[in-house]
Amino acid sequence: MAKKTSSSGICYLVGAGPGDPGLLTIKGKECIAAADVLVYDYLVNADLLRHGKPNAERIYVGKKAGDHTLSQEEINKLIVKLTKEGKVVTRLKGGDPVLFGRGAEEAAELAEAGVRFELVPGITSAIAGPAYAGIPVTHRSHASQLTIFTGHEDPTKSETSLNYAKLAQAEGTKVFLMGVERIGEITGELMKHGAKPETPMALVRWATTGRQQTLVATLGTIAQRVKETGFKAPAVAVVGDVVTERDAINWFENRPLYGKRIVVTRTRQQAGVLSRQLIELGADVIELPTIRIEEPQDLLGFGELVQDCHKYDWIVFTSPNGVDAFFKMFDKLYNDSRCLGAARIACIGPGTAEKVKARHLAVDLMPEKDFVAEGLVKAFKANQNIENQMILWVKAAETREVISNELTSMGAIVDEAIAYQTVAEKEDNLEALARLKNEGADMITFTSSSTVEHFLDLGVALPEGCEIASIGPVTSQALTRHQMPIAVEAKSFTIPGLVEAIRKHFAK
Repeated sequence: MAKKTSSSGICYLVGAGPGDPGLLTIKGKECIAAADVLVYDYLVNADLLRHGKPNAERIYVGKKAGDHTLSQEEINKLIVKLTKEGKVVTRLKGGDPVLFGRGAEEAAELAEAGVRFELVPGITSAIAGPAYAGIPVTHRSHASQLTIFTGHEDPTKSETSLNYAKLAQAEGTKVFLMGVERIGEITGELMKHGAKPETPMALVRWATTGRQQTLVATLGTIAQRVKETGFKAPAVAVVGDVVTERDAINWFENRPLYGKRIVVTRTRQQAGVLSRQLIELGADVIELPTIRIEEPQDLLGFGELVQDCHKYDWIVFTSPNGVDAFFKMFDKLYNDSRCLGAARIACIGPGTAEKVKARHLAVDLMPEKDFVAEGLVKAFKANQNIENQMILWVKAAETREVISNELTSMGAIVDEAIAYQTVAEKEDNLEALARLKNEGADMITFTSSSTVEHFLDLGVALPEGCEIASIGPVTSQALTRHQMPIAVEAKSFTIPGLVEAIRKHFAK
């Protein structure tokens, strides 16, 4: 019987799903957002940590074959200790926490310690992995029964507890997890006990992510194919006639950017928009933030300009970051959007305009196609008489002076509100740098001059064969200045425009 709970803390044992961040449950996301401490495993997609509070402690306790950060006993002690301290602990485990995930053992330790806990189920790779490879684990024409077992048992046991005779004779589909290292032994035992060597079989590696790879063979040939191809864990194995459905419904691996590894160099906060669009097209995305957005050095001076925003005829925004910084300050100073006064709003492009529109504010002026400073100036010249008008330009610390110089030459009075500064990202990219070095990439994307400059400051050589994609001419100028050849430049200087240019490039 579980002891009566005494701590004000609570530990959520959360199934983080198989890898695709979109497969996290709503309950799981809520638990991440509520956590004071996030304790996560090797198979947990690090993107899920974004749902956590900025000040939440993050503790990696990953375990993979032959390499354990912490032993299971140490993990148990850790989550008990943190929960007893009164903290909200979210323990993230790949897939489902109790399907071969040792979540039950962790729950038992928490119960024994008398602290509160909840088990939050997750989508298991045993079902999602085959589905993302175009293999349904059950099918009216093939299988009405599903058997799931583990290929990685307790190493302290003297002999297996799996009944291979029953497994071999079980009808329908068989799925086993964590068995790549023992693939020859497992398939051999199944055939030894009567399973047919010609039974279709597949292995799905890094299932549901852009790194997914699928190896199809038969029960009798899969072990040799693993050896020939160097196929590695983590992978889910599926055995049965359902594997033949892959030819017809292989939806995930047929997407246009499948098999392409693409690096995104935007800030961590901004990267998601570009990453999601690339992932939806099948790319394996490495988020390598080269810059970080920080408050301006003269925050008081910026605040004073925002406070006087209602005195201006125009407010000019030239980046989404500028919009965010402006309204973060505005909301501290005012509690009514009408305090913006009669100022009209100009935006450099649709990404910036969307940020303004999210505030239920109209955008009065935007270039038709050239979403750069020159395009915005051209729009002013074509549509507005701004002589003697007061303009507040919300900008980054280091920005080309095109806006100020050109509008001033048209007779306007321009005040520059430095809303933020971009600084080099030195900490939040170490894992991505390791992936880039070890795995290489097909393409690296740059969305501003600052991402180019700060990437070069990292001193990282581009992998052999890695091409460069630029969002537009200003970014391309920075690349050209550093003799970095450009393979792709977006025709529309926006994130969707960049994604479309990349899609067309690889379609060739």
